[in-house]
Amino acid sequence: MSTDTPAPADNSAELQAQLEALEERLTDLEAAEGDDQKQMTIIATKGSLDMAYPPLILASTAAAFGWDVVVFHTFWGLDILHEEKSKKLKLSAVGNPSMPMPNALAALPGMDAMATKMMAKKIDDNGTATIEELIELSLESGVDLQACQMTIELMGYDEAEFYDGVTTGVGAATALQHMADADVQLLV
Repeated sequence: MSTDTPAPADNSAELQAQLEALEERLTDLEAAEGDDQKQMTIIATKGSLDMAYPPLILASTAAAFGWDVVVFHTFWGLDILHEEKSKKLKLSAVGNPSMPMPNALAALPGMDAMATKMMAKKIDDNGTATIEELIELSLESGVDLQACQMTIELMGYDEAEFYDGVTTGVGAATALQHMADADVQLLV
């Protein structure tokens, strides 16, 4: 009989330990495969009334489906997150091909104010959520509404002027990292 053969009791304990280690690895792998949460990054660059709705509607809807959503607001898109400015977003009548008036007429003084007033009435009459309500819904749904730090400084905004829950101090590198990992990337 060879002296190199381990005793059956030692072999059994070693096999049991290996089996437990393999079961643990399998559980980890199954958990990693089961983590199929979709990710979406939206870059919001425009702060007009008609351009504030798409990123907030898409973000809150994706969050309702359980997606990990980031909306990075930069340049004029930052006005969407600014408590005071978000309540005064305007609709530009000039250069909007869907506007039911020619550009020459849309360029007349007061036409932007009239177009904004008409859209605000349409939003109210239809019972459509306001920008403020969509921001609140997005934040409650776990959407990470981010304000570009460089733009905050460029525009001279104070971080306290943004809605509670907005993430500040975020740069382009952070937005790009989330975009690189995201399943869906949108520029609005």
